[in-house]
Amino acid sequence: MPGTGVGPSLRIDKYLWFARLSKSRSTAQKLAEDGHIRLNGRRIDRSHAPVRAGDLITFPHAAGVRVVRVIQLPSRRGPAPEAQACYEELTVGS
Repeated sequence: MPGTGVGPSLRIDKYLWFARLSKSRSTAQKLAEDGHIRLNGRRIDRSHAPVRAGDLITFPHAAGVRVVRVIQLPSRRGPAPEAQACYEELTVGS
């Protein structure tokens, strides 16, 4: 049930950087502010949009589009295995 609106949250730019889905926080900020990220199906245009467990994030990445479900909020930018435990990769149906 995406977008519950309750519980702890983290800025989307920090989430993408902490979860190692973006190379830098400034890159994540630019993606958000340019309107390239969707949070629970809605386009966002601010890097401080709150992300919560259960949310769906859709964003451009390398040669395609990635869709991830937030499992938990990371407290830091840790090693890759720790970061990958924070989200579930979903496949985009064609």
